[in-house]
Amino acid sequence: MSIDAVPVPPNVLGESPLWHPLEQVLYWVDIPGRRLLRYDPAGGQYQEWAFDADLGCCAATTAGDLLLTRRDGLVRFDPRSGRSTPLAPAPYDPAFERFNDGKVDPQGRFWVGTIYEPRDAPRAALYRLDGNTLQRQAGDITVSNGLAWSPDGRLAYWADTKAHVVYRMDFDPHTGRLGPRELFLRFEPKDEAAPALYGGRPDGAAVDTEGCYWVAMFEGARLLRFSPEGELLRTVPVPVRCPTMPCFGGADLRTLYLTTAREKRPAGELEAMPWSGRVLQLRVDVPGLPAPLAQLDPLP
Repeated sequence: MSIDAVPVPPNVLGESPLWHPLEQVLYWVDIPGRRLLRYDPAGGQYQEWAFDADLGCCAATTAGDLLLTRRDGLVRFDPRSGRSTPLAPAPYDPAFERFNDGKVDPQGRFWVGTIYEPRDAPRAALYRLDGNTLQRQAGDITVSNGLAWSPDGRLAYWADTKAHVVYRMDFDPHTGRLGPRELFLRFEPKDEAAPALYGGRPDGAAVDTEGCYWVAMFEGARLLRFSPEGELLRTVPVPVRCPTMPCFGGADLRTLYLTTAREKRPAGELEAMPWSGRVLQLRVDVPGLPAPLAQLDPLP
């Protein structure tokens, strides 16, 4: 399986790749770099926008703009004008917590999780945007990641990267209510006596049309594909230690884009893996699901 780097500059910590279903371009964020990035593979154009706060994720809306999570709150951003409009304040103390992985469910509701940055207690949570308010829907984890929905929209996936687990929950498409949490995947933690054997921890994820769950294994240098029953179907080694999140793109949704990180990585590792921080791309046999649009009215 051939893996290439997208011809754009590297990120410090690339995250939240989004293939825009209408624009047919790739958006993503560099969290500590405080940038939103855009790449048009058809024409090769690359753009970036700088902000004065850490970004967590991005999502497209029916109004033609984007939702962006900043450390200090949720905003709507218009890439054409560069205008940001505050939508909802952060529902946490920004000194200890920030937004992380977020996505739109199949019915157009925006969801976003957080990271409790001290990482010494399960104080992060998952929120859903209701109007102009972020409502807490689940909690008791440390690093929220791995958000995804099954093709029929009746199962939701949610990972706690710190705990090395992925949960699965029944999901009511009509109400957006989450059912009880059950364990879907568990990965072995790092053994400090044998760090070379470490397989990584679950970061961002995406689901394909067969309902299989693709997850990036941070510090594991690999991308994994699991069946809906949790059976490992494919392991894709990647040329970076820290992949962060996949998404499906291209006209046929068979190009898998993968953001990666180089933040705080050892110099020797970065020398041996020069694509660290780059966005990677590879072709896959089974297409992914198109990214839903957040159902929002146009701004005045």
